[in-house]
Amino acid sequence: MRRSDTSEARKKDTREKIELGGLIAKAGLRYEKRALLLGLLIDAAHRLRGDETERERLTAIGAKAFGHESE
Repeated sequence: MRRSDTSEARKKDTREKIELGGLIAKAGLRYEKRALLLGLLIDAAHRLRGDETERERLTAIGAKAFGHESE
């Protein structure tokens, strides 16, 4: 049973990573260097801390890219 739980957790983790990679591709950043991508994400994480306006602005941009009004 324990091995099954570990296997399911690994599958879930793999699916999540694939989905996150898809976001990079959807944003048009597929061919950028990994260091640049990580830098962008770290910078965004810092800017989002305590800045609800920036969070809402970026969420609206992302929702529009997905074709939704809000998410």
